[in-house]
Amino acid sequence: MIRSTHRPLVLLLTCAVAVVMAPAPAQAAPYCGITWGSTAKTATAGDREMVHDVRAGRHACFDRLVIDLNGQDTRFGSFDVGYVPTVREDGSGRSVPVRGAADLQVVVGAPAHDERGEATYRPPSRTEVVDVSGYTTFRQVAWAGSFEGRTTLALGVRARLPFRVFVLPGVAASGEGPRMVVDVAHRW
Repeated sequence: MIRSTHRPLVLLLTCAVAVVMAPAPAQAAPYCGITWGSTAKTATAGDREMVHDVRAGRHACFDRLVIDLNGQDTRFGSFDVGYVPTVREDGSGRSVPVRGAADLQVVVGAPAHDERGEATYRPPSRTEVVDVSGYTTFRQVAWAGSFEGRTTLALGVRARLPFRVFVLPGVAASGEGPRMVVDVAHRW
């Protein structure tokens, strides 16, 4: 028999045991297994190639932007990609407005011109570098310039979403240069 003076203690211990034994709430698995986050991604090894093309693609869980470099070098070592309040034009510093609720600044350490100043890549339109109409996440890809050995693009995104950046090496034997890939998830 439990004395009435001990009942509060027994009740407290019973509740504590129930809390400890209760199953942890289930956590949802990450969307498509994506665990990228939305902080800036950078690499600072030097590049010797030039921008050759910019293209985009749609995937089940993310939209993809690809920047191709030309030449025989298989490396792609310098980039800085991150969300900013507004992307600024290389050289002038003018704002590059893009559609979407978030601006992702994509900077590659490679110019879009050769050593004589001849363009190695000329966007079809400065405001619509790649047609991304109908994409889930991308809203616009705009040209922010190529200045002092670097090229900048403004990527308008639906919202500040997780993204990743990775580099695919080139294949010297085929003349295919390296590529930088920016994937932005469709949601968190």
